[in-house]
Amino acid sequence: MNRLLFNKCVAELLGAFAIVFFGCGYVAISANPSPEFTSVIFGTTVSLMIYSVGHVSGAHFNPAVTLGFASIGWFSWKEVPFYIVFQIIGAIFAAALLSWFIPNATTLAPTTPSISTSRAFFIEAILSFFLMFVITSMSTDPRAPKTIAGIAIGSTVAVDAFLGGPLTGASMNPARTIGPALIQGEYHGFWIYLTAPPLGAVMASKLYEFLKKNE
Repeated sequence: MNRLLFNKCVAELLGAFAIVFFGCGYVAISANPSPEFTSVIFGTTVSLMIYSVGHVSGAHFNPAVTLGFASIGWFSWKEVPFYIVFQIIGAIFAAALLSWFIPNATTLAPTTPSISTSRAFFIEAILSFFLMFVITSMSTDPRAPKTIAGIAIGSTVAVDAFLGGPLTGASMNPARTIGPALIQGEYHGFWIYLTAPPLGAVMASKLYEFLKKNE
């Protein structure tokens, strides 16, 4: 791995770490976490990290986003494994630190479905689709206003989480799911969060590319 790729991977690790540390951390320290506030924290954290390191790595922070970009040629397939590994490491490290800092926490906010697995799969795919649709628009289309990319993407995360949180936990991000699941040992519906977000992200990226090329 060359120095440039390493720097990008570290940025990705930090982004994934922040999402789990602050988003799941709020849930872990709260006796009665507010779904609305949880949504805002996740969305705001994503926005802040986009503005912090987006110019370094592209601010994926999410294996589904990395796969979505690679599927349309916007990201090198050779770098995909490195990004995904560092994203997952960041999420696991954040969950492990939360477990250490808050040993009496009843939960680390793992994502588990409260509805049937089939419905949860489609919810996660749909949420991930709209998140990636906005990301693809803001990142790949020169007509999109880049200065508000972080706000637009973070707001999409918050809106998605507001609806999907009570149903599936609104992961939209395999790394965000893997971290708390591994440390807490909660794997109910685990496969949903590894498959639905990448599917939704790839479909969104390809659709936006189709719309962009056929105007």
